[in-house]
Amino acid sequence: MDDVVAALRSAGCVWAEEEAEQLRRAALDQAVRTGEVAASLLRRLVARRVAGEPLEHVVGRVRFAGMTLLVTPGVFVPRRRTEHLAELAVERARPGSVIVELCSGAAPVAAAVLAAEQEAVVHAVDSHPAAVACAERNLRDGHAHRGDLYGGLPRLLRRRVDVVVASPPYVPSDEVSLMPREARIYEERAALDGGSDGLDLHRRILAEAPRWLAPGGQVLLECAARQAGALTDLFREHGFSPEIARDEEREATAVVAPLL
Repeated sequence: MDDVVAALRSAGCVWAEEEAEQLRRAALDQAVRTGEVAASLLRRLVARRVAGEPLEHVVGRVRFAGMTLLVTPGVFVPRRRTEHLAELAVERARPGSVIVELCSGAAPVAAAVLAAEQEAVVHAVDSHPAAVACAERNLRDGHAHRGDLYGGLPRLLRRRVDVVVASPPYVPSDEVSLMPREARIYEERAALDGGSDGLDLHRRILAEAPRWLAPGGQVLLECAARQAGALTDLFREHGFSPEIARDEEREATAVVAPLL
């Protein structure tokens, strides 16, 4: 393990000891499942991490809102700031509520809602097959769909959705190249690039939301702090009464609104 820590530290991993322990546990888990030698597995996992692959992809899991979720290579890794969005969704969940997470990736928000309110009816939608596969595993009592935003939902949900929640890609196109190497290389560009101002998907979600929301239904969208004003204006244009919800500790921003 000393060699593992040294290799990780040389590669620039700030929390080398903690990462080494996670890699060790992942190697042991895989050894139990596959019958391979744990030491050989550990060497391969360390090599992947040293090469720059995100730790979550290497070990196959991520901690989010007190849960351990599956996340596989290529799938967007849920960020800690999105726990704020999950808390906002949980606050609005009731028994029987229909909650839809769009651009779901591994479905972290949907999973958090189900963990807090098991009688909610939860759906997650993503266009990437690997993300949908993760969501299916993370939502054992929910529903995962492949499709383009609302196009992945069953038609019977029209006018029946109580909460639409999403953390769409919101990095402006010309800033994607400035993101950390882990994200640029190992996550799909479509999960990062939000168009010229970062709000392309937000516009589409809001434009189509009235066809899907039940009376009193709400939309919760994550964005960057500097985008909150523009996103609030977009909400108003589509008939919503928006508020900005900010979590300073997580550096998280969301705009939330009921349909008027």
